[in-house]
Amino acid sequence: MPPVIELDDLRVRLGRREVLKGLSCRLGASGAGKAIGLLGPNGAGKSTLIQTLLGFHKPSGGGARVLGFDCRTQPREVKARIGYMPENETLIANVTAVSFLRLMGELSGLPGEAALEKAHETLFHVGLGEARYRTLGTYSLGMKQMAKLAQAIIHGPDLVILDEPTNGLDPAARRRMLTLIREMKQDHGMNVVLCSHLLRDVEETCDEAVILKDGQIVHHADLEAERRSNRRFVELEVAGDDAALAPALQESGVESVREGEGRWRMVLPPGVEIGTLWQIVARLDLRVHKLTHRRDTLEEIFMKAVGHLPAGGPAPDQPEEVAADGRL
Repeated sequence: MPPVIELDDLRVRLGRREVLKGLSCRLGASGAGKAIGLLGPNGAGKSTLIQTLLGFHKPSGGGARVLGFDCRTQPREVKARIGYMPENETLIANVTAVSFLRLMGELSGLPGEAALEKAHETLFHVGLGEARYRTLGTYSLGMKQMAKLAQAIIHGPDLVILDEPTNGLDPAARRRMLTLIREMKQDHGMNVVLCSHLLRDVEETCDEAVILKDGQIVHHADLEAERRSNRRFVELEVAGDDAALAPALQESGVESVREGEGRWRMVLPPGVEIGTLWQIVARLDLRVHKLTHRRDTLEEIFMKAVGHLPAGGPAPDQPEEVAADGRL
């Protein structure tokens, strides 16, 4: 089975400016039903990459393949297999939801009767069944987001590209949207590309994430492997003779680095608890001034990748703050 997305030195030039500068990666290479997070600060090239995959921009160099089809030479095959939920509103205000979805289904290649049937079914699926005969102009922001999702999936695509799907949603609607995204990949075998400024959304739903900066890939994270590893990062400050601490930690399987007089950073493997560290320092008769621990988060991975954090990351008791809701 081909990767969901395969980029081979992809370059895209808009006017005199090269926006994408040689992207190369394989995303979703392990089979169907994968969710890929697309991250990056404003101006990183995320929208240009999406529009290139959709066929709106032609590569100036290299190439891109979606589900095994070449975006340059096989655009019809690519578009037939993609559903797209744009960030901006693209709904027709004076048309009912069911009529709009039927139209979108027909444009995607469904026969008229089948498109109408799928329109009803999809609107019920996203929670708009009771409001399907209302005009879209009367919908709230949350309802409009669900209608945009419905038009993206009505034809049962193999890949759904979602651009900021939780924008403006209240907590309950956000949870519903994320649940639908998980169901799309787990229950229906759809592949998902999630472009979002909310890192928690990506962390909760995606199997991998690619981070762009200045038109280049600066990090490709396997979030599934990160979850499985369950590693914890510890900072320890002790007073006393800590010369025997490194071999004692190594004996317990703990990776450690001495950063200065009495200051240590370490990684705890699965199965080693914080209590083990307390036992070691007690046995060595060391006094603990500070012991803090955390798990590496996607927020920290992102901030390191785009250069806002040093490689060691923030002190765990003073985490780098992006925003209260995790927004970049």
